[in-house]
Amino acid sequence: MKNLSLIICAALTVSVISFTSCNKKQETENKVVSSKNVIETGKLPIAYINVDSLLLHYQFAKESNESLIRKQEDSRLKINTLARQLQGEMADFQRKLENNAFLSRDRAQQEQTRLQKKQQDLQELDGNLSKQLVQVQQKMSEQLRDTINKFLKEYNKDKKYAIIFSNTSNDNILYADKSYDITSEITKLLNERYASKK
Repeated sequence: MKNLSLIICAALTVSVISFTSCNKKQETENKVVSSKNVIETGKLPIAYINVDSLLLHYQFAKESNESLIRKQEDSRLKINTLARQLQGEMADFQRKLENNAFLSRDRAQQEQTRLQKKQQDLQELDGNLSKQLVQVQQKMSEQLRDTINKFLKEYNKDKKYAIIFSNTSNDNILYADKSYDITSEITKLLNERYASKK
């Protein structure tokens, strides 16, 4: 029985040593293959995307931006219209006050209070609309970022690239060979994918 357990221990030890050396050999082979690919192609497994160009030409980004601009214009138009109405009412109040057109001092005070409340409501509405626009913009930015990130994971499922950088207005990458720029390819594929989902 003792001999059997010694034989099993010896067999397990040989298996572990064999497994470890196989793993180390496999890791070394992977590194050699990876280095060999870099040497053969002459390129590192990295790329970059010019984000400004991508956002300028990616249809989803363009439509999202146009939608946000329309919402901003609608919001500004609504506030400006209400502000003009309020200015007209205030000018009318001032004329009546100067011409003693109010029946009583209480009536003039009520009208002034009403106009002040209306002005306060307009300021609150302006603040609320601004907050809503910021939230819409954040949501659109998140959707855009998620769309691009999910696409890049799918695009790079063959592990062609170890790193894909983003470059905005040449801010992050001061110089890179154009062969590392995959912006046009990614933009084209994103647009095709977006068009197919419409």
